[in-house]
Amino acid sequence: MFTRIEIEYANPTDLDDTYHVAFKLKEHAVAQKWITMVDIAKRKYEIDDPGRFYGFYSKEELTARALGKINHTIDIINEVEKIIDRHLEDILDQDTLNYLHHVFEVRHGLLDSQISSFWNKAPDSIRKALADLNIQVHECESIGRNKHPISANAVTWYKMPKVTKLQDEDYKLFEMGNRAGMIYLLYVEIGKTLEDLSVDNDRYISDTAFKPFRNISADFIVKYYNDDPTQVETKYHNMKAYYHTHEKFFSDRGLPWGHPHLSPGSIPVAEIENMPADLIDKIKTHQWVKSITLH
Repeated sequence: MFTRIEIEYANPTDLDDTYHVAFKLKEHAVAQKWITMVDIAKRKYEIDDPGRFYGFYSKEELTARALGKINHTIDIINEVEKIIDRHLEDILDQDTLNYLHHVFEVRHGLLDSQISSFWNKAPDSIRKALADLNIQVHECESIGRNKHPISANAVTWYKMPKVTKLQDEDYKLFEMGNRAGMIYLLYVEIGKTLEDLSVDNDRYISDTAFKPFRNISADFIVKYYNDDPTQVETKYHNMKAYYHTHEKFFSDRGLPWGHPHLSPGSIPVAEIENMPADLIDKIKTHQWVKSITLH
């Protein structure tokens, strides 16, 4: 039985220059399920993007990089067929971000249900660009919504099937506010949760694209920052207000307020063993996941 997970970060320009960060596994059943899936993912799949880091630079630098990436991705997708009719000019343009996320949902398809004609005829490069579009939309939202950069590292194995579901009792483990040095389960659905809907004001999303946090996989995100408690409380109240404004939509789906499937946040599965004062500076220069070791 595993009790620890260690991430070996590397300098992207010199993979021999590494920095190790160790985490202790949480003592609950979901953490054990997750670490077992990480073990399988490590042996059978490649990490999708070893350089998937957020924050660590000034907001101005992050904004310029994010806009450049997402507009380049749009151009790649439009090479085969022009299905996107706009670019993102402003990181705070939530309407365009919602539109781009809708394009991803429709053209990519929902979880394990890639049935659109566009997806079926698209080459691998376009399929990857569609997946990147989803990631980059959320990256832009994160940069735009936070006054100061928030530092995090996401690790995903896209090809690993998402077939394990949370049990109702597991939702008691959900935490809304992020804590520095914590590994959380990553949302792996194709769609949006109630929490997402309450902040996105999305006029493009279809009824079928509302997807509670149900499936879990090996995918995870390490948060290297603490959320502001006041902002967390405000977010919760906004979420509750959104629910009551759209109460019929949720009640028709058997989801009264307080239902486990509407839980905000995620489940912490591991916590850093040592938080040195220079941790952020170290990771800033080692933004590449070279390896993951389980103990």
